[in-house]
Amino acid sequence: MDLEFHKKMMRRAIEIAKKGIEKGQSPFGCVIVKNGEIIAEAHNTVLMDPDPTAHAEINAIRKAAKKLKTHVLKGCIVYSTCEPCPMCFSAIHWADADMIVYGASIEDAVALGFRELHISNQKMKELGGSRVEILGGVLKEECVKMMIEWSKRKDAKTY
Repeated sequence: MDLEFHKKMMRRAIEIAKKGIEKGQSPFGCVIVKNGEIIAEAHNTVLMDPDPTAHAEINAIRKAAKKLKTHVLKGCIVYSTCEPCPMCFSAIHWADADMIVYGASIEDAVALGFRELHISNQKMKELGGSRVEILGGVLKEECVKMMIEWSKRKDAKTY
């Protein structure tokens, strides 16, 4: 996949995140692609469900696995508006997805008050010996802008 395709999918992840924001959720969206087609998309539903594991990536992985009727997401690319947290990175690793493409960084989420663990996906990959490819910073400015706009809402809640 080329950079233009990655940008197109990230824009879709941003749209999905905005749908979540409209429902009072935090500003995170995820799209999973296989063979150039979207197979799952989801936004964060931590506050709605309430479920601390209902991150956008986890919700999308669950949908993708159900659609593909397997727990193995080999051949899939996970697009996330923000660098996946350690829980989500681990789920992506265990699902055996090929690649993570993200916009904003974990540090960008921390700057908005989220209680993220300060460990990058690259560091987790190195420490854990994961094969997942990582491409960060795709449409970072758009992702960060969306997160900042969300943070100004009266109903914005971090966790």
